[in-house]
Amino acid sequence: MVRVIMHGCNGAMGRVITGLAAEDQELEIVAGIDVNPGPDQGYPVFPSLNDCNVQADVVVDFASARAVDGLLDYCEAHGMPLVLCTTGLSEEQVRRVGSASEKTAILRSANMSLGVNLLMKLVQDAARVLAGAGFDIEIVEKHHRRKKDAPSGTALALADSINSAMEDQYRYTYDRSHRSEPRDPGEIGISAVRGGTIVGEHDVIFAGTDEVITFNHTAYSRAIFAKGALSAAKFLAGKEPGLYDMADVVGL
Repeated sequence: MVRVIMHGCNGAMGRVITGLAAEDQELEIVAGIDVNPGPDQGYPVFPSLNDCNVQADVVVDFASARAVDGLLDYCEAHGMPLVLCTTGLSEEQVRRVGSASEKTAILRSANMSLGVNLLMKLVQDAARVLAGAGFDIEIVEKHHRRKKDAPSGTALALADSINSAMEDQYRYTYDRSHRSEPRDPGEIGISAVRGGTIVGEHDVIFAGTDEVITFNHTAYSRAIFAKGALSAAKFLAGKEPGLYDMADVVGL
């Protein structure tokens, strides 16, 4: 039985993960961390990790970027494996993740779903074929009105996947309102839409002369991310220090 501390247990994702974990025979949430009061989750909830006195095998994080520094400090100091799902990290925090992974196992992913991680592989293959044929690449992502970071971590991860397959020849463009010139073929355009209750939608568009190929992933509920986080927790428990991602979990 894998024992989990849920970091951000009273948030939307924390509540979904708690519900799914209750039905999982291989995993148990033994404690939660949240600065905000919430309903009884069936396990003790502490305001910070430093206040938590419950033994666990792994921390699953779906909190906020503001809490990541303290989270990394704790996991590094205690050798606690960490499934880091929070997006919107600063460049300094990303570097900090890398250094902390030298002391403990960290799985960081911009998106926990199986479908999105497969999509990252598919768009790499498409780019290798289509970029050389003059296809332009655009990414459009859509999320609910309450999402704070833009573009989404998944959109950036998709762009990074393409760029890594193409020897980092692209730069990213987020806004063209200040320009009056043709599109630069050396760019990947990334656009963000915010509105309503959209869980998450990503389109990767390869636009060529007289034809367009679009890869789409649509999330209809948060459950797909919660299932991925639980799979990642079971994968990461007991792993050696290092930096892992969902591709390691799903075998891509």
